[in-house]
Amino acid sequence: MSANEGTRAYDAVIVGGGHNGLVAAAYLARAGRSVLVLERLGHTGGAAVSTRPFTGVDARLSRYSYLVSLLPQKIVRDLALDFRVRSRTISSYTPTERDGRPTGLLVGGGEQRTRQAFARLTGGEREYEAWQRFYGMTTHVAERVFPTLTEPLPTHEELRRRIDDETAWRTLFEEPIGVAVEENFQDDLVRGVVLTDSLIGTFADAHDPSLVQNRCFLYHVIGGGTGAWDVPVGGMGALTDALAGAARSAGAVVATGHEAVRIATDGEAAEVTYRTADGEGVAAARYVLVNASPRELAALTGDAAPEPAEGAQLKVNMLLTRLPRLRDPAVDPREAFAGTFHIAEGYTQLATAHAQASAGELPAAPPSEIYCHSLTDPTILGPELAERGYQTLTLFGLHTPARLFDRDNDAVREELLKATLAQLDAHLAEPLTDCLATDAEGRPCIEAKTPLDLERDLRLPGGNIFHRALSWPYAQQDTGRWGVETRHRNVLLCGAGAVRGGGVSGVPGHNAAMAVLEATA
Repeated sequence: MSANEGTRAYDAVIVGGGHNGLVAAAYLARAGRSVLVLERLGHTGGAAVSTRPFTGVDARLSRYSYLVSLLPQKIVRDLALDFRVRSRTISSYTPTERDGRPTGLLVGGGEQRTRQAFARLTGGEREYEAWQRFYGMTTHVAERVFPTLTEPLPTHEELRRRIDDETAWRTLFEEPIGVAVEENFQDDLVRGVVLTDSLIGTFADAHDPSLVQNRCFLYHVIGGGTGAWDVPVGGMGALTDALAGAARSAGAVVATGHEAVRIATDGEAAEVTYRTADGEGVAAARYVLVNASPRELAALTGDAAPEPAEGAQLKVNMLLTRLPRLRDPAVDPREAFAGTFHIAEGYTQLATAHAQASAGELPAAPPSEIYCHSLTDPTILGPELAERGYQTLTLFGLHTPARLFDRDNDAVREELLKATLAQLDAHLAEPLTDCLATDAEGRPCIEAKTPLDLERDLRLPGGNIFHRALSWPYAQQDTGRWGVETRHRNVLLCGAGAVRGGGVSGVPGHNAAMAVLEATA
């Protein structure tokens, strides 16, 4: 479409062509509504994309978002998406050193093998039995909470009754998660592995009274009703490509290179002004759905800005010529890296890293977790790379709030990357750098992104991958019926900052579409 076409009217204009905006567009277009998607960048997908980040190298990496757990199969079925995920055979591996020897905890590969791994690390059965009880409880909660994500918001009491387990409710919804971790587990390493799900993209202590860490933990253990995190076949871009195709085939107009700059609304009708390389244009709409952060929504509507958000993660993408050998001889690297490979994530280490970052310092031992997408899905590698045994590694660092990078983003990024890789190298039998591939210009195939980089590249507020602190999945004051409503009756928030947003889920996009269809039925 051209910026010079004059004002055109649509039933819905969607600002932002990330995965949630595309979900909303596909639902609305399939329901017969006229839909326009305005995407600032030259491509759709937002943070859920696959790219070739290394010059001249045929490897398509999930560059920003990595795994899938929160995407309901309902959305995949409803929109007839050609999209699949594969389960990881190993859940996690956490290396450590005990009594001067390298060892670790491998979770996965069957119940008996996991039980033996706990006994090998801890010397007994207690921690494994506690693990089974604890995650039996989270599975019970997941089975009851996950189906509600694509329904109108339950009330606090409705969700509590649905869970029907007062211990689980207290553990996850009322007390800091650190209480349960310390009550249930004794081993510091096991405690840390449990706690990490509370800290993905969330800068908090285990005992933070705000319970922001509990909300993060909840969303990380309810996905699919099981809490499993799966690998998207073809990379994360396969999902957003399928969604864009579904939206277009249903009749939605998807306009890339179109940046929305203003939303004017009286609550009944709206106009969205957008900018292209050719100038400005205006699209009229009955409803506007904003697949962007609450900060961007406020800027577009002229409302007061929300509280500032802050991201707290380092994202690193790598391509290796081979997986590195481990110091722990009992574990095959192909298994260790197939799940989530935890580094410097013991319970005490996580607390120390948080305290250091809170004091304005980079963690001396930066915690991180790594996984190898290509072990589960080799299709992301070109045939020649796959034949030669190349592998991808993706690293997600914790407890690195955006404020630490303010003084010099480039210099601090390099310092943090060096320290993070040193923590990994401590558990390897060879330096990781010996395994890095090189691109067509001879440079190592490694890239790192700080919160400030994510803010610049994707307009994530403060680099926060959730756009703001995650919300409880129940109704509170001013959340509305679906959790996507704003103070403007015909402007809805369908990005990660909506209630029940965050992660690659499509849930806010689905819920915003349902809100529109209900109102226009």
